[in-house]
Amino acid sequence: MFDKSLLPAAVYGGLIAAGLIGAGAFIGSGVVNAQVGNRQVTVRGVAERDVVADLAVLTLSFKAANDDLPTAQAQIDRDLGLVRAFLTRQGYPEAAVTIGRLQVVDTRAREYSSGENVVRYILTQSVVVRTTDVQRVATTERSLNDLVRQGVQLDFAAPNYVFTKLNDVRPSMIAAATASARSGAEQFAKDSGAPLGPIRQATQGSFEILAREDIDDESTSLNKRVRVVATVTYQLR
Repeated sequence: MFDKSLLPAAVYGGLIAAGLIGAGAFIGSGVVNAQVGNRQVTVRGVAERDVVADLAVLTLSFKAANDDLPTAQAQIDRDLGLVRAFLTRQGYPEAAVTIGRLQVVDTRAREYSSGENVVRYILTQSVVVRTTDVQRVATTERSLNDLVRQGVQLDFAAPNYVFTKLNDVRPSMIAAATASARSGAEQFAKDSGAPLGPIRQATQGSFEILAREDIDDESTSLNKRVRVVATVTYQLR
């Protein structure tokens, strides 16, 4: 058995240091080889497309207030007739128009009482137009002042525009996002001098439907923008 006491301390220490350095060299070489054998790049590809809403929902809500309930009801009936006639002139079929539930508020009832001198009965009626003729709804919105001129106490609310054909654009947009990701990966591979290999992993983000202009609200915007992001990991050879 080797007796370390026979060696000078300096020589023995040198042997230990040399051993540690050698072990470190092997470990470092292993890490480098592992990275070389598993080189990869992860990139994101974005695809966007401008679309136009294909479904519109227009809600017309109007009120009547009076201390006498039958009088308030008569006002609502009159206004409902004016609204329906207006929508007929605008070219909507009866199937596109739905009459909402009449709401009646008695301000003197316990849950509404405020102790102030207010009108007792407030009635609210709504009419909903649901149609794929989105351009007609856009025109109707600009003509609502006609109802106000006839004495209808109309609550103005912008129509809701919906894009329902996402499945029609989904495949081509995923392909475009993937192509965008590959373009970025190819540039990275070119810059690094390593050929681009096959896809290791790919994930698709959720589709977003946004207003075409960032300052607009998506739900009331006729013109919209569909966006999807694909994250793809490529092997580098």
